[in-house]
Amino acid sequence: MKKIIVVFLAAAIILPACKKSFIEEKPISQGSVDAVYKTNKDFQDAVIGIYTVLRVQYQDFWIFGDLRSDNSWHALGNDAFLVSVNNFTMNSSANLMINSWRNYYSMINRANLVIKNIADADPAVVTNKDRHLAEAKFLRAFAYFDAVRIWGDIPLVTEPITIKEGYEMPRVAADRIYNELIIPDLIDAESKLASSYTGANLGRPTKGAAAAILARVYMTRHDFPKAETKLKEITTMGYALLPNYNDLFNYSKEEHHSEYIFDVEYQDGGLGIGSSFSNKFLPKSAGSHADLFYGIKGGAQEMNAPTVEFFNAFDPADRRRDVTVSKGYYDNDGVWHTFLQIETFTKKYLTPTPAIGDSKVNWKVIRYADVLLMLAEALNENGKTEEALPYINAIRDRAGLPEYGSMSQDDFRVRVANERRFELGMEGVRWFDLLRTGKALEVMGSTGMKTHMTVFPLPLIEVQIINDPNVLPQNPGYD
Repeated sequence: MKKIIVVFLAAAIILPACKKSFIEEKPISQGSVDAVYKTNKDFQDAVIGIYTVLRVQYQDFWIFGDLRSDNSWHALGNDAFLVSVNNFTMNSSANLMINSWRNYYSMINRANLVIKNIADADPAVVTNKDRHLAEAKFLRAFAYFDAVRIWGDIPLVTEPITIKEGYEMPRVAADRIYNELIIPDLIDAESKLASSYTGANLGRPTKGAAAAILARVYMTRHDFPKAETKLKEITTMGYALLPNYNDLFNYSKEEHHSEYIFDVEYQDGGLGIGSSFSNKFLPKSAGSHADLFYGIKGGAQEMNAPTVEFFNAFDPADRRRDVTVSKGYYDNDGVWHTFLQIETFTKKYLTPTPAIGDSKVNWKVIRYADVLLMLAEALNENGKTEEALPYINAIRDRAGLPEYGSMSQDDFRVRVANERRFELGMEGVRWFDLLRTGKALEVMGSTGMKTHMTVFPLPLIEVQIINDPNVLPQNPGYD
């Protein structure tokens, strides 16, 4: 893969090639930019290079979305960094900050290269021109959406830049990034992407994926009228809830089903291009042999365990509880096994794994249940609480819980927030839900969160390299 200069670091990142359906081909490895961007395959490979970095970044996205929230904690307590995430003492020198900054800006820069160079490409030669452009814009918007939710105001880079220009790119308001890049990119991507894919193209973002992420953007910005409109559009696109919630996490079955909208794709097979979730979330067993029972080779790392409070918050009749946050498992002989060091673990990412960090489990970025719950929330915020009831009740029906009847807008607001927690728990959603609903400090204040911690610190090394507070100041409270 061609070395891409990472913005603000003047360094190249060389990452392994992706694999899973459309990510099977090798990305660009040599040649100048002008020489590379010529044929359809050149652009196809360049887009694959963006997915490569996305896969790397999402190996640890659970730290942002789950571990930072009240859903999970580092119960084992042997990793000082993960403990610092739990208790809000993480500092700006953390590798998570450095690597995530590099990854997101590498994605952005690679997307910018595709977008710039494809503008004048001959459609007769670059036969999938619209798709390549749409995917690059989708991924650029996706990277920026994550980045502004993590850091707030950040540099806005919309085209390839030199190292010198990188030193002069200032932080700009997150609102400007939403208005000038994230929203327009997603709208354009939705207009050009296919409605669905088959065969080797399964896993590419579709119109539905762009629409769903755009709806999440509108929800994050509290633009509930636009969110309602976009979410209602998605309900006409052919998606449907799976009848059995547990089938979402049964990896012997197809992951690209009726509820699937967009995943970060991984592939097992001993090639070192799988995901790390099966190992990272499996508890260390003392006599329970969980690794053998689930067929997970390479050992359990017990990095991310659901909290006991999360377990207790579930209705015992809720069919989602055992797979989301369980206190043990039955082996093939019907013997119940628990763990000595922790009380709870999640089964959402457990599947036979040939080697450590090489699971086929995808990261579920957004699925149809999320769309229905966002629609219920948007309708309620728009004063249409009665109209919202069928959407939240569809989720409760599948969970085996009684349907909700009429209630006040305030009561519904509480109920839909809880339903999102139970439905999407351990899927990287909770922390960002707490932020956008203004509940983060209320919920997490007792564990060490301060008012400025709605955003993470910028990587210290980035601030030091720029060494100009007028260009790249640190987030307040982290100086």
